[in-house]
Amino acid sequence: MNTDIIKGKWKQLSGQTKAQWNKLTDDDLGVVEGNREYLVGKLQERYGWARDRAETEVNEFESRLN
Repeated sequence: MNTDIIKGKWKQLSGQTKAQWNKLTDDDLGVVEGNREYLVGKLQERYGWARDRAETEVNEFESRLN
């Protein structure tokens, strides 16, 4: 899914994001606001994952949105 589309639909997608990664807080999702790099960073912070793992998780999540 296009990054602009994700940003535009962030309100709807934030619920799916929270369901996927329940350690993310509402404040985290507010800061992320559809920004992929912030999401990867927040996943690293909350789950203790390496950057590669967090990017893989986001890639898989995005592929399910298509």
